[in-house]
Amino acid sequence: MSLSLVAYDDSDSETETDNTEVPNTSSKRTSQPSSSVNCVQYFAPGSLGTKFTYEMQPTDNTDCSGTSTACEDAFEHYVQNNNADLTSPCCKRACSGHTALCMSYKNHEQASSSSTNSGNGVSHKRLHKDSTTAIKGIRPYIPKRLRQENSSMPEKKEWDRRENSDCDVKLGISGEQTSRKISELIKPYLGSKYKLTELPKSLIFCMSKHSGPVNEIQWCPVQEQSHMLLSASMDKTVKVWNAVDTGCCLKTYSCHSCAVRAARWSSCGRRILSGGFDSMLHLTDVETGKQIFSSKNEFRISALKFHPTESNIFICGGFSPEVKSWDIRTSKVLRVYKAAVQQTLDILFLPEGKEFLTSTDAVSRDSADRTIIAWDFQSAAKISNQIFHERYTCPSLTLHPKESVFVAQTNGNYMALFSSQRPYRINKKKRYEGHKVEGFAVGCEFSPDGTLLVTGSSDGKVFFYNYHTARIIRTLSAHKEACVSAIFHPVLPSLLATCDWAGEVKIWQ
Repeated sequence: MSLSLVAYDDSDSETETDNTEVPNTSSKRTSQPSSSVNCVQYFAPGSLGTKFTYEMQPTDNTDCSGTSTACEDAFEHYVQNNNADLTSPCCKRACSGHTALCMSYKNHEQASSSSTNSGNGVSHKRLHKDSTTAIKGIRPYIPKRLRQENSSMPEKKEWDRRENSDCDVKLGISGEQTSRKISELIKPYLGSKYKLTELPKSLIFCMSKHSGPVNEIQWCPVQEQSHMLLSASMDKTVKVWNAVDTGCCLKTYSCHSCAVRAARWSSCGRRILSGGFDSMLHLTDVETGKQIFSSKNEFRISALKFHPTESNIFICGGFSPEVKSWDIRTSKVLRVYKAAVQQTLDILFLPEGKEFLTSTDAVSRDSADRTIIAWDFQSAAKISNQIFHERYTCPSLTLHPKESVFVAQTNGNYMALFSSQRPYRINKKKRYEGHKVEGFAVGCEFSPDGTLLVTGSSDGKVFFYNYHTARIIRTLSAHKEACVSAIFHPVLPSLLATCDWAGEVKIWQ
């Protein structure tokens, strides 16, 4: 019989392994004459279950030592197509004119195991990682357990990639160098008490980098870095401006795939929380643009607020009956606040953060008993939903900096004054009216000293009201489109920032 050394995988049957003979170097064995073609099968290193077959024709071209060279072409072809670590030279033997080919090869990890167990005939499975070269046209075998894990967690893998990915950040003219530099205009006011708010008169900067309507603006809460202004726009971007010294755009963050409806600074001034119509929440590092926290919601987001005392907790609401509180440290929802409404328009924390208010779109024919809802933050229970009884929705809420009152902007073209203590009664003697809302999400805000109340208008004007008398002090023709937000600077007593539906952000003094 002709002798051939065949390598098999562990999964082969026992009958095949029994037919395998170990060559004996001490004696020569003769084979019966045969005119059939000898087939040599061998495995590629590191490719389990993959066999290559070469047909070897009998040849008489042998040297004096009986060594045949009939398989040189096939062997060279194999070496060229497989960058494996093969032993050299091949072992070739010929007996009685008939040739039996034995090709031996090894790699670094298989050599030790094959040498120690060759005598007892124990076969060992080669490791899958013993070769980094994949055969062209052959797909590697993946165990069933790994296939099931990969198919059961596609969303998790996609989410991990999204969490590890960085936000697309574009630097402005001055870029990162001036983002943490204290402005020379702010230094004289640091450490001193806020002075009386003065009415702005002239335009300083007109910043028009946004290509869509600006939904929200906010000054940095850290006084040393309060030269930075945050803006969220319908053009899917969030921008940071140097709105005190140069009026230039410092950075642009493109983390969202749809319009950004809300964006807020963190209390430390190093992170930005944003939410939009893509139902995504992103907490982005201001300097690096990395996403520290990211989550997919079940609804489009229209309102975001950080907890006043717990910097790692925030509340989000939007086009859903639910309002959720999140913990950034665990990336999990802490509580869910459910109400029979369709959309949350704005969120306002009351002092100390034990209670908060939500304004909704729930109105009936003659009343709106769920337009403003008071919630207990810890228990997620409703405290009151009988706060505002008129048939107007309230697109924005703001808290007085010193007194226990808050103001609600209404679509009735006026602002209503409420007590921030239970039972949150409305002040029927004061009503701030004269501006126009007309369905826009027009914001309102108190001055830092609490003496003025400022609001935008759908006709592009800015109205300044005296808080105590509810009278209009001054009107500023700021924009051509609807002015949706106007906020005072927290340190500089006469600086005001406004934004409109055309994508412009303006600074007034």
